[in-house]
Amino acid sequence: VGVNKKDSTEPPYSESRFEEIKKEVSSYIKKIGYNPAAVAFVPISGWNGDNMLEVSEKMSCFKGWNVERKEGKADGKCLIEALDAILSPSRPTDKVLRLPLQDVYKIGGIGTVPV
Repeated sequence: VGVNKKDSTEPPYSESRFEEIKKEVSSYIKKIGYNPAAVAFVPISGWNGDNMLEVSEKMSCFKGWNVERKEGKADGKCLIEALDAILSPSRPTDKVLRLPLQDVYKIGGIGTVPV
């Protein structure tokens, strides 16, 4: 989770505001069924590019992120490292093909048409 606009907080790059947002989002992540310990939180400033591709000296209080998951641990300090640490889901190529259905229409003379 990239916590953006760190340059706009009062005071700028406030650690307490980052921790407050992290706590709120973690509780939401837990409510929807995910483990907050497996989610990286990174304070960033998209406008200035802080902590996006390389570590920013403006956020010296941020020591880095670490995640714990079944596949092992990962850690880093900036957003690009957090994105690189995301594991892609397994593709069940040995199973039958499944397609999502958006709607089903019953057309007279033709029959039922799934879309």
